[in-house]
Amino acid sequence: MSFHAPEMPIQVDDDTGVWTTDALPMLYVPRHFFVNNHMGIEDEIGAERYADILYKAGYKSAYFWCEQESECHGIYGEDIWHHYLKRLCQRGWGFFITEELDIEKGTAKVRLEHSAFVYHYEKIHGKKVNRKVDYMFTGWFAGALDQVLESKGSSIRTKAIQTQSGAEEGHEVGYFHVSPM
Repeated sequence: MSFHAPEMPIQVDDDTGVWTTDALPMLYVPRHFFVNNHMGIEDEIGAERYADILYKAGYKSAYFWCEQESECHGIYGEDIWHHYLKRLCQRGWGFFITEELDIEKGTAKVRLEHSAFVYHYEKIHGKKVNRKVDYMFTGWFAGALDQVLESKGSSIRTKAIQTQSGAEEGHEVGYFHVSPM
């Protein structure tokens, strides 16, 4: 196994301790802490309800992130989409690969390898759990694509679904599909 230093700029404010990457404040937390909180909420309200909540919050956050990063770096359209997925990879969520992207049609297909959620669930349970555990990402793709679409003046709005998870038997990767509503 080889390693490298983070590929994104990280600044820490001397007065407040706030971490910033590009123009946005960040948090740096252990993966087990984050995923254990995620699993605790699932246990209390159920994965389906939690997925609905995360979809809406993730959509809003991805839209905002793309909007802010677009302004910060002066990048738009397909470039902001790819920048967003690159930053997700660089922050340790997994490797997100755009297999298809058609901005004019409002469609995308994203493959997820090495999902932080899949790794943690398998570590805790010692096996695949046979369900989609990385659903937190779903709303992110619709939010990001909708920001791109709106910035180009398109009235298309999208929805995203996860069709496959690496936590399911017979699958090593996850897939997400984005399409117009």
